[in-house]
Amino acid sequence: MIQVNGKHYEVVKDYKNGWNPEAFKQRYSDVLERYDYIIGDWGYNQLRLKGFYKDTHPKATRDTAVSGITDYINEYCNFGCAYFVLQKVKEASSKETDKESGGKTVQQDQSKNPASADPARESGPRKNQGKEGQGKEALVKEPVRDQDKNMSKERPASVNTEDAKVSEKNKTVPE
Repeated sequence: MIQVNGKHYEVVKDYKNGWNPEAFKQRYSDVLERYDYIIGDWGYNQLRLKGFYKDTHPKATRDTAVSGITDYINEYCNFGCAYFVLQKVKEASSKETDKESGGKTVQQDQSKNPASADPARESGPRKNQGKEGQGKEALVKEPVRDQDKNMSKERPASVNTEDAKVSEKNKTVPE
């Protein structure tokens, strides 16, 4: 059990020893208090935290619902990276304040063992889920357009279309 700013969390998943309470204290932000789950993943020796809602929460979208954690890990995290998942709980067993955390209260009960199967590394093809319902954080991969197709064959590739229009207007006719 972990207490942070009066909110209590339980480590429900600790993949490849990703849980580090000291790093969590440094990276934690009050913005994360509104979420029911917090995932922390490691990439290039930096901890990244992201919040998720329960599936039944009114603000939950496909990208912010806990059912999307697997997709988040597969799409946005480094392959095979260490990560952890915290779940917000209602009650706490005891309270201790960590003076070094700058007012942030963090406590961990070592008796809990978060051993569980890893749902994030399921095999099989990913489903193609369209653009509908995506939040601001979703990345949409669009095909790169070939710039040369928009250019006239008569103009050199280095000439911009706008520049070509201006030069055609200013063209003088030889007498």
